[in-house]
Amino acid sequence: MPEIVPGRPEALKGSAAAAVLLMLFNEDEAAQILSRLEPDEVRQLGYAMYDVQDVDPEEVNEALDHFVTKAKKRTTIGYGATRHIRGAMTKALGEERAETILARITPPTRSTQLEMLKWMDAKEIAVLIEMEHPQIMAIVLAHLEAPVAADVLQLLPAEYQEEIVYRIATLGPVSNEALEDLEQLLLRGPAAKQGAASQRGGTVEAAAIMNNVRKDNEQRIMKAVAKRDKMIAQTIEEEMFVFDNLIDMDDKNLGTLMRTIDSTVLVVALKGANDMLKGKIFSCMSARAAQAIADEIEERGPIRLAEVIEAQKLIIATARRMADAGTIMLGGKGNDFV
Repeated sequence: MPEIVPGRPEALKGSAAAAVLLMLFNEDEAAQILSRLEPDEVRQLGYAMYDVQDVDPEEVNEALDHFVTKAKKRTTIGYGATRHIRGAMTKALGEERAETILARITPPTRSTQLEMLKWMDAKEIAVLIEMEHPQIMAIVLAHLEAPVAADVLQLLPAEYQEEIVYRIATLGPVSNEALEDLEQLLLRGPAAKQGAASQRGGTVEAAAIMNNVRKDNEQRIMKAVAKRDKMIAQTIEEEMFVFDNLIDMDDKNLGTLMRTIDSTVLVVALKGANDMLKGKIFSCMSARAAQAIADEIEERGPIRLAEVIEAQKLIIATARRMADAGTIMLGGKGNDFV
Protein backbone atom coordinates (compact mmCIF):
# COMPACT_ATOMS: atom_id res chain seq x y z
CA MET A 1 0.00 0.00 0.00
CA PRO A 2 1.57 3.33 -1.06
CA GLU A 3 2.07 5.92 1.66
CA ILE A 4 -0.53 8.68 1.68
CA VAL A 5 1.11 12.03 2.29
CA PRO A 6 -1.23 14.82 3.52
CA GLY A 7 -1.67 17.50 0.90
CA ARG A 8 -0.09 15.44 -1.82
CA PRO A 9 -2.31 15.03 -4.92
CA GLU A 10 -3.26 11.51 -5.97
CA ALA A 11 -1.28 10.19 -8.94
CA LEU A 12 -3.00 10.62 -12.26
CA LYS A 13 -3.98 7.41 -14.02
CA GLY A 14 -5.52 6.22 -17.26
CA SER A 15 -6.95 8.85 -19.59
CA ALA A 16 -6.06 11.67 -17.19
CA ALA A 17 -2.37 10.78 -17.33
CA ALA A 18 -2.58 10.37 -21.10
CA ALA A 19 -4.23 13.79 -21.39
CA VAL A 20 -1.42 15.42 -19.39
CA LEU A 21 1.21 13.86 -21.65
CA LEU A 22 -0.68 14.89 -24.78
CA MET A 23 -0.87 18.52 -23.62
CA LEU A 24 2.91 18.59 -23.23
CA PHE A 25 3.26 18.15 -27.00
CA ASN A 26 2.84 20.99 -29.46
CA GLU A 27 -0.30 21.08 -31.62
CA ASP A 28 1.23 19.26 -34.61
CA GLU A 29 2.66 16.46 -32.47
CA ALA A 30 -0.57 16.06 -30.53
CA ALA A 31 -2.52 15.97 -33.80
CA GLN A 32 -0.36 13.12 -35.09
CA ILE A 33 -1.14 11.09 -31.97
CA LEU A 34 -4.87 11.84 -32.07
CA SER A 35 -5.07 10.85 -35.74
CA ARG A 36 -4.06 7.30 -34.77
CA LEU A 37 -6.80 6.84 -32.18
CA GLU A 38 -10.34 5.53 -32.48
CA PRO A 39 -13.24 8.01 -32.26
CA ASP A 40 -14.22 6.90 -28.74
CA GLU A 41 -10.63 7.28 -27.59
CA VAL A 42 -10.42 10.80 -29.02
CA ARG A 43 -13.62 11.78 -27.23
CA GLN A 44 -12.42 10.31 -23.94
CA LEU A 45 -9.07 12.08 -24.22
CA GLY A 46 -10.80 15.33 -25.12
CA TYR A 47 -12.89 15.25 -21.96
CA ALA A 48 -9.80 14.39 -19.90
CA MET A 49 -7.76 17.23 -21.40
CA TYR A 50 -10.33 19.75 -20.19
CA ASP A 51 -10.35 18.15 -16.74
CA VAL A 52 -6.57 18.40 -16.27
CA GLN A 53 -6.05 21.99 -17.40
CA ASP A 54 -5.02 23.07 -13.86
CA VAL A 55 -3.01 19.99 -12.99
CA ASP A 56 -0.37 20.26 -10.26
CA PRO A 57 3.31 20.22 -11.44
CA GLU A 58 4.01 17.25 -9.19
CA GLU A 59 1.22 15.31 -10.91
CA VAL A 60 2.79 16.09 -14.28
CA ASN A 61 6.09 14.67 -13.08
CA GLU A 62 4.39 11.53 -11.79
CA ALA A 63 2.58 11.06 -15.09
CA LEU A 64 5.90 11.39 -16.94
CA ASP A 65 7.60 8.94 -14.56
CA HIS A 66 4.80 6.44 -15.13
CA PHE A 67 5.12 6.84 -18.89
CA VAL A 68 8.90 6.37 -18.83
CA THR A 69 8.58 3.28 -16.65
CA LYS A 70 6.09 1.70 -19.04
CA ALA A 71 8.16 2.67 -22.07
CA LYS A 72 11.19 0.88 -20.64
CA LYS A 73 9.19 -2.31 -20.41
CA ARG A 74 8.34 -2.32 -24.11
CA THR A 75 9.54 -5.42 -25.97
CA THR A 76 9.87 -6.55 -29.57
CA ILE A 77 7.03 -9.04 -29.18
CA GLY A 78 5.14 -7.40 -32.03
CA TYR A 79 7.61 -8.56 -34.67
CA GLY A 80 6.13 -11.34 -36.79
CA ALA A 81 2.95 -11.26 -34.71
CA THR A 82 0.48 -11.23 -37.62
CA ARG A 83 0.80 -14.93 -38.41
CA HIS A 84 0.66 -15.86 -34.73
CA ILE A 85 -2.46 -13.74 -34.10
CA ARG A 86 -4.28 -15.12 -37.15
CA GLY A 87 -3.40 -18.71 -36.25
CA ALA A 88 -4.47 -18.34 -32.64
CA MET A 89 -7.73 -16.62 -33.59
CA THR A 90 -8.60 -19.31 -36.15
CA LYS A 91 -7.91 -22.16 -33.75
CA ALA A 92 -9.90 -20.51 -30.97
CA LEU A 93 -12.89 -19.23 -32.93
CA GLY A 94 -13.03 -21.19 -36.17
CA GLU A 95 -12.24 -19.77 -39.59
CA GLU A 96 -15.44 -17.78 -40.19
CA ARG A 97 -15.59 -16.14 -36.77
CA ALA A 98 -11.86 -15.47 -36.84
CA GLU A 99 -12.09 -13.74 -40.22
CA THR A 100 -14.92 -11.56 -38.91
CA ILE A 101 -12.89 -10.47 -35.89
CA LEU A 102 -9.66 -10.03 -37.85
CA ALA A 103 -11.45 -7.93 -40.45
CA ARG A 104 -12.26 -5.47 -37.65
CA ILE A 105 -8.99 -5.45 -35.75
CA THR A 106 -6.32 -5.91 -38.43
CA PRO A 107 -4.64 -2.57 -39.21
CA PRO A 108 -5.67 -1.41 -42.71
CA THR A 109 -3.18 -1.83 -45.50
CA ARG A 110 -4.53 1.15 -47.34
CA SER A 111 -6.20 4.39 -46.42
CA THR A 112 -9.95 4.19 -46.92
CA GLN A 113 -12.60 6.84 -46.60
CA LEU A 114 -14.89 4.17 -45.14
CA GLU A 115 -13.14 4.96 -41.85
CA MET A 116 -15.21 8.14 -41.93
CA LEU A 117 -18.22 6.01 -40.99
CA LYS A 118 -16.81 5.59 -37.47
CA TRP A 119 -17.14 9.32 -36.93
CA MET A 120 -20.78 9.51 -38.05
CA ASP A 121 -23.85 8.75 -35.98
CA ALA A 122 -26.58 6.34 -37.08
CA LYS A 123 -28.94 9.05 -38.35
CA GLU A 124 -26.25 10.61 -40.56
CA ILE A 125 -25.37 7.24 -42.07
CA ALA A 126 -29.02 6.35 -42.64
CA VAL A 127 -29.66 9.63 -44.45
CA LEU A 128 -26.52 9.12 -46.53
CA ILE A 129 -27.52 5.68 -47.84
CA GLU A 130 -31.33 5.67 -47.71
CA MET A 131 -31.63 6.33 -51.46
CA GLU A 132 -28.90 3.85 -52.45
CA HIS A 133 -29.24 0.29 -53.72
CA PRO A 134 -29.78 -2.34 -50.96
CA GLN A 135 -26.40 -3.87 -51.86
CA ILE A 136 -24.69 -0.55 -51.06
CA MET A 137 -26.66 -0.36 -47.81
CA ALA A 138 -25.54 -3.90 -46.94
CA ILE A 139 -21.87 -3.17 -47.59
CA VAL A 140 -21.98 -0.02 -45.47
CA LEU A 141 -23.68 -1.80 -42.55
CA ALA A 142 -21.16 -4.65 -42.80
CA HIS A 143 -18.38 -2.10 -42.19
CA LEU A 144 -19.99 -0.76 -39.00
CA GLU A 145 -19.86 -2.05 -35.44
CA ALA A 146 -22.91 -4.26 -34.84
CA PRO A 147 -24.77 -1.91 -32.42
CA VAL A 148 -24.38 1.06 -34.80
CA ALA A 149 -25.34 -1.09 -37.79
CA ALA A 150 -28.49 -2.20 -35.95
CA ASP A 151 -29.45 1.42 -35.28
CA VAL A 152 -28.91 2.33 -38.93
CA LEU A 153 -30.89 -0.70 -40.12
CA GLN A 154 -33.89 0.32 -38.04
CA LEU A 155 -33.76 3.87 -39.43
CA LEU A 156 -33.89 2.65 -43.04
CA PRO A 157 -37.21 1.96 -44.83
CA ALA A 158 -38.86 -1.17 -43.38
CA GLU A 159 -39.38 -2.65 -46.83
CA TYR A 160 -35.60 -2.80 -47.34
CA GLN A 161 -34.58 -4.23 -43.98
CA GLU A 162 -35.09 -7.91 -44.78
CA GLU A 163 -33.28 -7.44 -48.12
CA ILE A 164 -30.34 -5.76 -46.38
CA VAL A 165 -29.96 -8.47 -43.73
CA TYR A 166 -30.12 -11.18 -46.41
CA ARG A 167 -27.47 -9.41 -48.50
CA ILE A 168 -25.20 -8.99 -45.46
CA ALA A 169 -25.54 -12.71 -44.68
CA THR A 170 -24.65 -13.68 -48.25
CA LEU A 171 -22.06 -10.98 -48.83
CA GLY A 172 -18.84 -12.20 -50.43
CA PRO A 173 -15.58 -10.33 -51.01
CA VAL A 174 -16.29 -6.74 -51.96
CA SER A 175 -14.46 -5.63 -55.08
CA ASN A 176 -12.10 -2.69 -54.99
CA GLU A 177 -14.35 -0.88 -57.48
CA ALA A 178 -17.33 -1.21 -55.15
CA LEU A 179 -15.29 0.19 -52.28
CA GLU A 180 -14.24 3.12 -54.45
CA ASP A 181 -17.92 3.81 -55.22
CA LEU A 182 -18.65 3.87 -51.50
CA GLU A 183 -15.75 6.22 -50.86
CA GLN A 184 -17.06 8.53 -53.56
CA LEU A 185 -20.44 8.43 -51.85
CA LEU A 186 -18.81 9.51 -48.60
CA LEU A 187 -16.65 12.18 -50.17
CA ARG A 188 -19.20 13.33 -52.75
CA GLY A 189 -16.28 13.42 -55.16
CA PRO A 190 -13.78 11.25 -57.05
CA ALA A 191 -11.66 8.78 -55.05
CA ALA A 192 -9.23 6.50 -56.83
CA LYS A 193 -7.85 3.94 -54.42
CA GLN A 194 -5.71 0.84 -54.73
CA GLY A 195 -5.79 -2.34 -52.69
CA ALA A 196 -7.18 -5.81 -52.37
CA ALA A 197 -10.82 -6.76 -52.17
CA SER A 198 -12.43 -6.46 -48.74
CA GLN A 199 -14.09 -9.39 -47.00
CA ARG A 200 -16.95 -8.31 -44.75
CA GLY A 201 -20.43 -9.57 -44.12
CA GLY A 202 -21.57 -13.18 -43.75
CA THR A 203 -24.06 -14.83 -41.42
CA VAL A 204 -21.91 -14.04 -38.37
CA GLU A 205 -22.00 -10.33 -39.21
CA ALA A 206 -25.74 -10.48 -39.92
CA ALA A 207 -26.35 -12.28 -36.61
CA ALA A 208 -24.31 -9.69 -34.68
CA ILE A 209 -26.44 -6.91 -36.18
CA MET A 210 -29.70 -8.74 -35.51
CA ASN A 211 -28.67 -9.29 -31.88
CA ASN A 212 -28.77 -5.50 -31.49
CA VAL A 213 -32.10 -4.94 -33.24
CA ARG A 214 -35.29 -4.42 -31.21
CA LYS A 215 -37.23 -7.64 -30.65
CA ASP A 216 -40.27 -6.63 -32.71
CA ASN A 217 -38.09 -5.66 -35.67
CA GLU A 218 -35.97 -8.80 -35.29
CA GLN A 219 -38.98 -11.11 -35.53
CA ARG A 220 -40.37 -9.33 -38.57
CA ILE A 221 -37.05 -9.24 -40.42
CA MET A 222 -36.09 -12.84 -39.63
CA LYS A 223 -39.52 -14.08 -40.69
CA ALA A 224 -39.08 -12.33 -44.05
CA VAL A 225 -35.53 -13.70 -44.46
CA ALA A 226 -36.80 -17.23 -43.71
CA LYS A 227 -39.41 -16.93 -46.46
CA ARG A 228 -36.67 -15.94 -48.86
CA ASP A 229 -34.03 -18.50 -47.77
CA LYS A 230 -34.78 -20.88 -44.91
CA MET A 231 -31.17 -22.11 -44.62
CA ILE A 232 -29.73 -18.59 -44.40
CA ALA A 233 -32.31 -17.63 -41.76
CA GLN A 234 -31.55 -20.77 -39.76
CA THR A 235 -27.81 -20.11 -39.89
CA ILE A 236 -28.28 -16.50 -38.76
CA GLU A 237 -30.48 -17.63 -35.86
CA GLU A 238 -27.89 -20.24 -34.83
CA GLU A 239 -25.22 -17.53 -34.76
CA MET A 240 -27.50 -15.22 -32.79
CA PHE A 241 -27.67 -17.56 -29.81
CA VAL A 242 -24.60 -19.67 -29.08
CA PHE A 243 -23.46 -21.58 -26.01
CA ASP A 244 -21.71 -18.58 -24.41
CA ASN A 245 -25.04 -16.70 -24.51
CA LEU A 246 -26.38 -19.00 -21.79
CA ILE A 247 -24.73 -16.61 -19.33
CA ASP A 248 -27.37 -14.00 -20.30
CA MET A 249 -30.22 -16.21 -19.05
CA ASP A 250 -31.66 -15.61 -15.60
CA ASP A 251 -31.13 -18.27 -12.92
CA LYS A 252 -34.69 -19.61 -13.04
CA ASN A 253 -34.75 -20.26 -16.79
CA LEU A 254 -31.18 -21.55 -16.88
CA GLY A 255 -31.95 -23.91 -14.01
CA THR A 256 -35.02 -25.23 -15.85
CA LEU A 257 -32.89 -25.86 -18.93
CA MET A 258 -30.09 -27.57 -17.00
CA ARG A 259 -32.54 -30.02 -15.40
CA THR A 260 -33.40 -31.34 -18.86
CA ILE A 261 -29.79 -31.88 -19.94
CA ASP A 262 -28.13 -35.25 -19.41
CA SER A 263 -25.11 -34.91 -17.11
CA THR A 264 -22.81 -36.70 -19.58
CA VAL A 265 -23.67 -34.11 -22.25
CA LEU A 266 -23.21 -31.23 -19.80
CA VAL A 267 -19.78 -32.49 -18.70
CA VAL A 268 -18.51 -32.51 -22.28
CA ALA A 269 -20.09 -29.12 -23.12
CA LEU A 270 -18.63 -27.42 -20.05
CA LYS A 271 -15.16 -28.77 -20.82
CA GLY A 272 -14.85 -25.94 -23.34
CA ALA A 273 -16.65 -23.24 -21.33
CA ASN A 274 -15.03 -20.31 -19.54
CA ASP A 275 -15.01 -20.15 -15.75
CA MET A 276 -17.65 -17.42 -15.61
CA LEU A 277 -20.18 -19.50 -17.57
CA LYS A 278 -19.35 -22.61 -15.53
CA GLY A 279 -19.95 -20.65 -12.35
CA LYS A 280 -23.26 -19.34 -13.66
CA ILE A 281 -24.47 -22.83 -14.56
CA PHE A 282 -23.24 -24.37 -11.28
CA SER A 283 -25.07 -21.66 -9.33
CA CYS A 284 -28.34 -22.87 -10.85
CA MET A 285 -27.77 -26.41 -9.59
CA SER A 286 -27.68 -27.97 -6.14
CA ALA A 287 -24.27 -27.89 -4.47
CA ARG A 288 -24.05 -31.68 -4.69
CA ALA A 289 -24.94 -31.81 -8.39
CA ALA A 290 -22.55 -28.96 -9.22
CA GLN A 291 -19.68 -30.65 -7.36
CA ALA A 292 -20.40 -33.95 -9.10
CA ILE A 293 -20.28 -32.28 -12.54
CA ALA A 294 -17.09 -30.37 -11.64
CA ASP A 295 -15.41 -33.57 -10.43
CA GLU A 296 -16.38 -35.45 -13.57
CA ILE A 297 -15.05 -32.65 -15.78
CA GLU A 298 -11.74 -32.87 -13.95
CA GLU A 299 -11.61 -36.66 -14.24
CA ARG A 300 -12.44 -36.79 -17.94
CA GLY A 301 -9.15 -35.31 -19.07
CA PRO A 302 -8.73 -33.92 -22.61
CA ILE A 303 -11.80 -34.11 -24.89
CA ARG A 304 -11.79 -33.54 -28.63
CA LEU A 305 -12.99 -30.07 -29.62
CA ALA A 306 -15.48 -31.57 -32.08
CA GLU A 307 -17.16 -33.46 -29.21
CA VAL A 308 -17.35 -30.32 -27.09
CA ILE A 309 -18.93 -28.30 -29.93
CA GLU A 310 -21.44 -31.09 -30.64
CA ALA A 311 -22.49 -31.24 -26.97
CA GLN A 312 -22.87 -27.46 -26.83
CA LYS A 313 -24.99 -27.50 -30.00
CA LEU A 314 -27.22 -30.15 -28.45
CA ILE A 315 -27.82 -27.98 -25.39
CA ILE A 316 -28.55 -24.92 -27.53
CA ALA A 317 -30.96 -26.95 -29.68
CA THR A 318 -32.76 -28.05 -26.51
CA ALA A 319 -32.89 -24.46 -25.29
CA ARG A 320 -34.41 -23.32 -28.58
CA ARG A 321 -37.08 -26.05 -28.48
CA MET A 322 -38.00 -25.14 -24.91
CA ALA A 323 -38.13 -21.45 -25.78
CA ASP A 324 -40.37 -22.15 -28.78
CA ALA A 325 -42.65 -24.16 -26.50
CA GLY A 326 -42.75 -21.30 -24.01
CA THR A 327 -41.12 -23.37 -21.25
CA ILE A 328 -38.18 -21.00 -20.85
CA MET A 329 -37.11 -17.57 -22.05
CA LEU A 330 -33.68 -16.93 -23.51
CA GLY A 331 -32.59 -13.50 -22.25
CA GLY A 332 -30.40 -11.40 -24.52
CA LYS A 333 -31.26 -7.77 -25.12
CA GLY A 334 -32.30 -5.89 -22.02
CA ASN A 335 -35.95 -6.68 -21.38
CA ASP A 336 -36.38 -8.53 -24.66
CA PHE A 337 -36.70 -12.28 -24.76
CA VAL A 338 -36.91 -14.93 -27.48
